[in-house]
Amino acid sequence: MIVVLLALGASAAWGVADFTAGLKSRTLGVLHVLVVGQVSGLLLIGLVVAARNTAPGGQAVLWAIPAAFAGTLGLIAFLRSMAVGTISIVAPIVGASAVVPVAYGLARGDRPSWIQGAGVALTLSGVFASSREPSPAGGKEHRVVAGVGLALLAALGFGCYFPFMHAASDAGVFWAVLVFRSISSTVALVAFALVRPESTVRRADLPVLVLIGVGDVLGNVLFASAASRGLVSLVSVLSSLYPVITVALAWLVLRERLAGSQWLGVAAVLLGVAAIAGG
Repeated sequence: MIVVLLALGASAAWGVADFTAGLKSRTLGVLHVLVVGQVSGLLLIGLVVAARNTAPGGQAVLWAIPAAFAGTLGLIAFLRSMAVGTISIVAPIVGASAVVPVAYGLARGDRPSWIQGAGVALTLSGVFASSREPSPAGGKEHRVVAGVGLALLAALGFGCYFPFMHAASDAGVFWAVLVFRSISSTVALVAFALVRPESTVRRADLPVLVLIGVGDVLGNVLFASAASRGLVSLVSVLSSLYPVITVALAWLVLRERLAGSQWLGVAAVLLGVAAIAGG
């Protein structure tokens, strides 16, 4: 039971942090949100590790390095997709990242139940349905929603994050998160230095951006804690339910409106992820 609660806690923390980061990315730009969030999270987990004063539990902690590259690239794509697209659509598509750990489990010899197989099919069909919107003129033509390609890229990045971070957690939860944050912060700073965005961050925006970083780190810690106790497939899929929070906040705060077919697609994605977890 504790594994389920930790994984769901990670989803909740990531869902709130991602929604807030997506909103801020629309006004401040992706890189400003990314840099402040990653660096503030790094400082927080650094203080925690220093206070604990314990050594990592082995070389498995190095698996956090590829997890950081995959997760950071996924986060950049996700933030950008929310900045240019409809959050209620791109967030469930990113939730399709749950398919990657299932595929990883298959490669290792796992055999999913028929419910999980149906969940994968439902998730993929939901991605297709939710990503297409009717033409503004009311014709029969449909077009792909803005940000869908980035959302699929984010799903791939986040999906690859899960098995790598699961392996790293065996060497210690907090050390795994520290290594992850060190690499992700470096990637963010390098990207910022290369792009040199012209916009600036106001002092009033800093508390919110810091809280985004804290929420993201909390999600990392909760996921790593769950991963150290449970199976990669179960923990990863349960931790992929964060789009439920993001979609709910987009509906409540932004009053986003979707076509009927798109709402069916969103529901299919969320039900598919639930079936993968429950199967």
